[in-house]
This record gives sequence, C-alpha cells and structure tokens, in this order.
Amino acid sequence: MKTLPVAEIRAKFSALLKEVESGNEIGIAFGRKKKTIAVIVPIEEYKRIKARKLGTLQGKGTVEFKGEWNITDEELINS
Repeated sequence: MKTLPVAEIRAKFSALLKEVESGNEIGIAFGRKKKTIAVIVPIEEYKRIKARKLGTLQGKGTVEFKGEWNITDEELINS
C-alpha cells in the first residue's frame, strides 16, 4: 500500500483514483507525524469487508442469561 500526505493526494487525485480502480490501496497520511488515518480501497474490497460475517455459526445458536447476571463489559472482555 502506498501512503501519501494529504497535499499530494489533492494534487494527484485523479491519477490515484485510477490506481485504486486497478486494485491498489492508497493510504492517506495526515499531520506533522504523517500518521496514516484513512485508506482508499477499491469498491469491491469495501463491499467484501462490509459483507463479512461474524463467523460460521452466526445465527445458529442462542444465548440465555438467567438470574442475576452482574458483569460489566470490561469484566466480560478481560475474563
């Protein structure tokens, strides 16, 4: 993945879109430290990511909590 600062993205936007169209990803760097804050990806890759299922068992089971279920989200995640 090629990463460019915002100023260069602005200057070469049309050419970069052609690169993305051909399957490349372009990172956008911002700020003094040139930290990558976003990525331009081909639309098909974006659709694939958005359509990704949580797992093969999604929707095939249920969970039932009985009684006093007292646990914070943090306790559940860190257990």
